[in-house]
Amino acid sequence: MKFRRQKIDDVQVNLTPLIDVVFLLLIFFMVSTTFNQSTELTIDLPTATSDAPASDRDENVELVITADGRYVINGQTLINEKVDTLVQGLKEVTEGRSDRPLIITADAKSSYEMVLKVYDAAARLGITKLAHTAQREPKQ
Repeated sequence: MKFRRQKIDDVQVNLTPLIDVVFLLLIFFMVSTTFNQSTELTIDLPTATSDAPASDRDENVELVITADGRYVINGQTLINEKVDTLVQGLKEVTEGRSDRPLIITADAKSSYEMVLKVYDAAARLGITKLAHTAQREPKQ
């Protein structure tokens, strides 16, 4: 008995779909990657041996946010924490002058919402000079 040998077809792998998938993955990763653009500025600040003049300090409006969520403007505690009360208190202290700097000192345990209320009140009054104070961490 003689069996016929079956003809073996040439096996070919079509690479076109593989190349398409690789290019799609490449495009996906290129689009979804976030590029970090870090810009570093070197600033040499001037130094001074004395404090600022007393007249400049008198112009400042100091606002303190306590840990329990109370506002204190130039040593006077406000009756509540509403934005309208804050606007009224700032208006009285600044005497309607929006060019006076507002220095915000917030306790580390106070909420960020309290600071945002100060920003809102300052924006309503047109105060553009804002500064924050911070305490240095003790060296260990």
